[in-house]
Amino acid sequence: MTVLQTTPVTIEQNPTPADVCSAPPPRHPRPDGQDSYTISEVVAFTGLTAHTLRWYERIGLMSHIDRSHTGQRRYSNRDLDWLDLVGKLRLTGMPVADMVRYAELVRAGDHTFGERYELLENTRRDVRARIAELQDTLAVLDRKITFYGDATRAQAHEGRRPEPQHHEPLHHETLHHEAERTAR
Repeated sequence: MTVLQTTPVTIEQNPTPADVCSAPPPRHPRPDGQDSYTISEVVAFTGLTAHTLRWYERIGLMSHIDRSHTGQRRYSNRDLDWLDLVGKLRLTGMPVADMVRYAELVRAGDHTFGERYELLENTRRDVRARIAELQDTLAVLDRKITFYGDATRAQAHEGRRPEPQHHEPLHHETLHHEAERTAR
């Protein structure tokens, strides 16, 4: 039997809304109350390394992690939810310092809602700008794919093998090729 050190929990009579992601929480391997995971299990669930989990704790990105009587870390479902949020924040490109600041604000309490809002709003603005850049890049790729697909089909229709191109066609070359195709 493993004995866990626990931190006292204060239960409020009128709790305020929880600070959660808008996405539904992932299914947990174990129900609340029986949720004690070793670092190896968390590594398997999250794909993070044990080194990364320890580093998150060391820099303050993770709050206090309970320990067994032998000193081994024991993670809870709440910890897994937090790691899921941290993973989402990482995907946004949020700097680690901002993630740590967000974690500090969450631990500080409800009076930090405004600061948390601003931090997340700035991150959302950055994500939207990156999405717009990626959409522009995707449009360029789509045009190139269409060009090469059309050129390959035209050559196949004419019974020619596609000639290797050593350079990307310039815009005026594309127009010239299109004019040739329509003239035939």
